[in-house]
Amino acid sequence: MTAKTALAALLASSCLTSAALAQEIKRVATVPVGAEITGMFLHGDDLFFNVQHPADDIGTAFAKATVGVVSGARFDGDEAALPEGDARNVVATALGDYQILVQEGDFDRIGVIEGKGGVIKTSNDPDFNGFIATGENEGYLFSNWEDRPGGMSRVKLTRGTDGAYSVDESDATMVDFSAVMGTWVNCFGTVSPWNTPLTSEELYFDDTSAWNDPGFEEHDDQEALASYLGTFPNPYRYGYIVEITDPATTATPVKRVAMGRFSHENSVVMPDERTVYLSDDGTDVVFFKFVADTAGDLSSGTLFAARMTQDGAPGSDSATTGFDVEWIELAHASQADVEGWIAEYDGIGTEAFEDGETSYISDADVAAWAEGAAVDDRVAFLESRKAAAAMGATAEFRKMEGVNINLEAAKAGTVPFAYMAMSEVAKGMSDDAGDIQVTENKCGVVYQLSLDAGYDVTRMTPVVAGGPYDKNDEANACAVDAISSPDNIVVRNDGSVLIGEDTGYHENNAMWLWTPAAM
Repeated sequence: MTAKTALAALLASSCLTSAALAQEIKRVATVPVGAEITGMFLHGDDLFFNVQHPADDIGTAFAKATVGVVSGARFDGDEAALPEGDARNVVATALGDYQILVQEGDFDRIGVIEGKGGVIKTSNDPDFNGFIATGENEGYLFSNWEDRPGGMSRVKLTRGTDGAYSVDESDATMVDFSAVMGTWVNCFGTVSPWNTPLTSEELYFDDTSAWNDPGFEEHDDQEALASYLGTFPNPYRYGYIVEITDPATTATPVKRVAMGRFSHENSVVMPDERTVYLSDDGTDVVFFKFVADTAGDLSSGTLFAARMTQDGAPGSDSATTGFDVEWIELAHASQADVEGWIAEYDGIGTEAFEDGETSYISDADVAAWAEGAAVDDRVAFLESRKAAAAMGATAEFRKMEGVNINLEAAKAGTVPFAYMAMSEVAKGMSDDAGDIQVTENKCGVVYQLSLDAGYDVTRMTPVVAGGPYDKNDEANACAVDAISSPDNIVVRNDGSVLIGEDTGYHENNAMWLWTPAAM
């Protein structure tokens, strides 16, 4: 493939306009077999990204989960080649040299999840990176460890005059989440406009009512969390955006419970410091918005959910079909309100489980709330996805991944867009019912979300699509010259977008740079 465009690969399965063909996408990096690309974060021209869960038998330095950086990344260079031979087992990039910073288990601390019962596991799943500068050439790198229970490392870095980073082993630690009862699957994230990391708890379960059932499919992970806590966990303490306050000093985590409880992939705060968009990962999930009462303070505000109106008839092409977006108000709450409701479910263990009953919020409770018959708004904040669906929001998205902006360019109006990755367009998005009825794309789509002057989103338009898909190609079921299972998203200040893959449909997951036509 040349660097001209991978969109041409879609001609066989899509009806693309000439404007779409004027856009350019090129592969800029690949990671070893078995690994996905996570944690993409730009600090100036330094690009941090991770090698998550690589195959451990590849025989290279990258057989361990890795957090690293390309210093002074060159985005205007040639395309990275499709890896062959030994290149399949290393990080290969056309952006510059990739420097390993830390790997799983380093210093007997990095990725090590430890609780009241001692060390529970050493994670090989680094995700979000966020760099918090403390000086001109130094700062702290925060990295999620996407596990059950979850973790987050903080490493002091210094950048040398040659661009190479050095790691201060004495100032490398794991964030202490014990005060917030631990975390669950710390996924992608962002840094707020006021320079605090926002890590995301990805629930990956849909029905809280079965949480204390000993036969629940996630029960082994619940027991790991119980080992961390020393007691059986309250499910309503997990599934939130967690803000790391005072990141350069105490690094104190605060769960921003008024922003809703669901399977958070990530959140992104707009330049007004009040409007926040939140993505929800899974099947039949919801796009959320939170509007804070006070700029720079995520402790209280109003939660909204999106209702989509599809362009065109049922069965329209997912690569070209956009949506109008309408926001349905769910409820307003403060941190104290929601924390009070959460505490009512503490102390419930497996012994309280009765088949056919629930110790938690029931579907009947959700229906009563939607009808205006509930005594409070706990349903909106503790069962946000069910609440949204009950109020008529669109609960049909499949594998909604990263949503992001370029903060400074959005503020200046030069890049008035957010972007969202949909890892797969399938199931609720491609059936014959509901608000969304487009063609299936197992290789995924990236959407552009237009921001108005008040940072409101009212349109969602596909701009990059994967495929075609060939189920008989075991190594690369999705075409290698286009995206597959887009996940992390980074928007550059020139409007181009970095797209990281989390796919089993490419033998080597890739990072892509998409450059839109002139805006």
